[in-house]
Order: sequence, then C-alpha cells, then structure tokens
Amino acid sequence: MGSFNIELDQTNKVLKAQVEGTFSPEDGMRSVEAYQKTITSIAVPEYEIDIDCTKLNVSAPDTLPILEGCFQMYKKDGFKKVTLRLAKNPILKMQLSRIARSVQLNNLEIVEV
Repeated sequence: MGSFNIELDQTNKVLKAQVEGTFSPEDGMRSVEAYQKTITSIAVPEYEIDIDCTKLNVSAPDTLPILEGCFQMYKKDGFKKVTLRLAKNPILKMQLSRIARSVQLNNLEIVEV
C-alpha cells in the first residue's frame, strides 16, 4: 500500500510531496486527485515541486501509466523545476528517469540522499 502527503510552502513557492510504499492504481488516483485540488490555489509556473521518494518502492508494471501521467501533469502544469529525492536505489532511479525521458520532462532533477 502506498501513501502520500502534500504540503504547500507558499513562502518559498514549493509544493512538497512525500510518497512511500508500493502504490496501487487506486493509491495513484487518490494522489492525483489531492495534487489537482492543491494546485487550484496557486500559479503553478511560479512554483517548484519537490517530491521525497526516499521511502518509495519500485513501481509495478500496472501502475507505470499512472506514474507517467503524473510526470505529464507536472510538465503540462508548468512547474519551474521538478525534484525527486531518492534513497540509493538504482532500479527506482532508472525507472523514474526513463519515464521522465519518455514524456520529455526536461526540468527534472533526481537527487540521491
């Protein structure tokens, strides 16, 4: 089971999210709904999004389309920068990098902590 938390830091203009565990398609859809509700109150191009993925597990094949959809949303919504923070997990890093390339999310930075 996956979980998420979203916080809006309006002072520093950063949308902070934390994701952990293994997301089911339902978990993914709940996180998308929460994300969309959160961004309605901000001018997204003025913001960065910083996602803590240090406790996230590698995604199962059936959830990859949702993950890809999230990356497409971040691109379409126009964040200044997208940062993913990962623990040392080469498989997850490769998976996320591949999805970002496939949707041409060029302002993505992956930081290993």
